[in-house]
Amino acid sequence: MVKETGFYDLLGVKPNATTDELKKAYRKLALKYHPDKNPNEGEKFKLISQAYEVLSNEDKRRIYDQGGEQALKEGGGGGGGGFSSPMDIFDMFFGGGGGRRSRERKGKDVIHQMSVTLEELYKGTVRKLALQKHVICSKCKGVGGKKPPEKCPTCRGTGMQVRVQQLGPGMVSQVQSMCGECRGQGERVSLKDRCKTCEGKKVVRERKILEVNVDKGMEDGQKIVFNGEGDQEPDIEPGDIVIVLDEQEHSTFKRIGNDLSMSMELSLVEALCGFQRAITTLDDRVIVVSSIPGEVMKHESLKCVMGEGMPTYKNPFEKGRLVIQFLVKFPEKIAPEAVGLLENILPARPEVIVPDDAEECRLQEMDPSHRRRRRGHMDEEDGHGRQHVQCQTS
Repeated sequence: MVKETGFYDLLGVKPNATTDELKKAYRKLALKYHPDKNPNEGEKFKLISQAYEVLSNEDKRRIYDQGGEQALKEGGGGGGGGFSSPMDIFDMFFGGGGGRRSRERKGKDVIHQMSVTLEELYKGTVRKLALQKHVICSKCKGVGGKKPPEKCPTCRGTGMQVRVQQLGPGMVSQVQSMCGECRGQGERVSLKDRCKTCEGKKVVRERKILEVNVDKGMEDGQKIVFNGEGDQEPDIEPGDIVIVLDEQEHSTFKRIGNDLSMSMELSLVEALCGFQRAITTLDDRVIVVSSIPGEVMKHESLKCVMGEGMPTYKNPFEKGRLVIQFLVKFPEKIAPEAVGLLENILPARPEVIVPDDAEECRLQEMDPSHRRRRRGHMDEEDGHGRQHVQCQTS
């Protein structure tokens, strides 16, 4: 049993979340609360990154599940209590930056999440993405004014500002952020010498439209990189624009690797006597599946259609399977006069010997929700997880 769920709650996942579920949750939250997008959510971004760092590491996750944050701080089992930089975790996850030294030579990558449908990933598509980016001012050629820049008086040339927040009586927190006056450069152009086009900022905002090619077979979380299309700054190589694909849920199909899965409900007569069903594929074709005469389709049985799954990325003519799970719907009741006819057709029932002194009991309808509530109550009481079945009384 998990001792604490705080890290899971931060990512919005359950304690039994898979690695893929953790990745998807972190990706969405990290993009939402990244300091570049939400400068006032630095603490939230830090907590999300720390939670993902622990839960994505098998050893640290086991220690956390057994002993909570305290066990991590104590270094239980070699897990260690130290955390990496939130930005390093973000860069490691998205493949950007490559370390502090690299980020000094190259501008930051701009990360955008783009929602795509399963149909778009199946057929491929071209999407246009409009965004705003900084480009070097053409008027002053990135100098900022008539004269060379001077040291920024706001941050005293450091490029950073420290803001003090009051957390409570006698408790304060220092938050460091990029200087808004010089945009982290540590220098600025005096007011009288500033370029009128960029107002001394050396760069101006420009609207950029990118054509994003989503190839057939691409996957959820896959990145499309536009090299050197990030914000421009003087004497710094522009970063990249990275598009992260976010696959939306489909009403019929679910993707599992290169396979597609779906469920199909059958009536009892279809399961026993045969069926024929039409399926509309993701590229709007119609295929027909049917059972072999005399074949009995069992409840929850699985069948597949080869070559009707997702196309393989970079090799779209090779496709996975379409996996179908059949769910047999039984009738609520059978007319008494039809029971004899069914018995003559269906295989004979097994012979059961009932002792003379046996007691006859009546079956009653059971409330499954009551059983779940009762089971949860017993788990809290004795921790043994004994199951108790209680039926409704008529």
